Amino acid sequence: MRHNERSYDDVRAILLERAEHSRNPLDHVEFAPARDVINRLDSTEREAWARAFCAAAAPYEERARKAEEKGDAALAAKNWRLAYGFHRVARYPAPNSPEKKRAYVKSQACFINWQKYGTPAQEILRIPFAGRVGEGREITGYLRIPEAPAGQRLPLVIIWGGIDSFKEERRVERYLKAGLATLAIDMPGVGDAPIAGSEDAERLWDPIFAWVAAGAGSAARLDSARVGVIGCSTGGYWATKLAHTHAKHLRAAINHGGPAHDAFAAAWIARAQLGEYPFELAETLACAFGRETYDEWVAYAPKLSLLTQGLLDKPCAPLLCVNGIHDSVFPISDHYLLLQHGSPKAARFFPGGHMGHGDGWDVTATLVDWMAGRLLGDDRGATN
Repeated sequence: MRHNERSYDDVRAILLERAEHSRNPLDHVEFAPARDVINRLDSTEREAWARAFCAAAAPYEERARKAEEKGDAALAAKNWRLAYGFHRVARYPAPNSPEKKRAYVKSQACFINWQKYGTPAQEILRIPFAGRVGEGREITGYLRIPEAPAGQRLPLVIIWGGIDSFKEERRVERYLKAGLATLAIDMPGVGDAPIAGSEDAERLWDPIFAWVAAGAGSAARLDSARVGVIGCSTGGYWATKLAHTHAKHLRAAINHGGPAHDAFAAAWIARAQLGEYPFELAETLACAFGRETYDEWVAYAPKLSLLTQGLLDKPCAPLLCVNGIHDSVFPISDHYLLLQHGSPKAARFFPGGHMGHGDGWDVTATLVDWMAGRLLGDDRGATN
């Protein structure tokens, strides 16, 4: 067993509960076939895991194609969504083996087919990235812009997830309904990101801000003076860092459940390995930052501390901190720390676990309302 690895019996129980209640990462699958796969498996061994869930996706792909042939858009969209959901679980938590990499490619194809039926239309955006030797050469994102009167430029929310939820998993409908354009991207080290996470990977966003400011193509419909960012889970780390390093580009930023300092300490890493995250947390974090093993992550992680890097006492863009006070993935103490340093910040903490999600709490409403208040200039957002 790896460091503090839980048994598959424990993992199975967690996953079955999540499948039954359509919770991450089983939020776009049907329960019965997901239950059958989970029960047939006897470990989270990467290749067997990916093959099993990809096989479960195949019937939905076939149904989607047949529905398209018959011109049944609603049925096609439903089955592309379910095919995407099973392939997404197949590559989960990270495409860090050959079969999982193939599953990720399949999940993206199904996602794009599903989104063909969405409104407003999704544009696949590719922004050139002038990286270093060995790095990628473009940033891929999904851009959606709601309808607006001719000549009106809309605010933009750039949103990304964490180590296991990529741009395909960003649910942006409520932001669009609020009148905000959205650009879903991958944080450094995951999905299609051209660079791995590192002490200076915030440079990933430089070409994105430049693209918005240039106002060419689709960016002509966006207001470069009203840009916000939302980083979810590990992605909250990058939102917090950008609020300090790229404040001039931002009207608002949200750290939704992300780390800052204490999460990178060896003692917390060991504790979190048996927290609410059902997979290999440290190893998946390591993967996003160009490492592989538990020990490599423990050795490297302290370098990422925003306190140690000297950023937290500097001015920052308006920042909202949101999390659950019982988060066992990243400690709530990291959010308390952010409130104790630098510019005043807004905060909303919920009586739940990671990211604050729980029964009866509409955490997303907090994010949407605060961001809309900042970018649209209405009175829905908290002051900061």
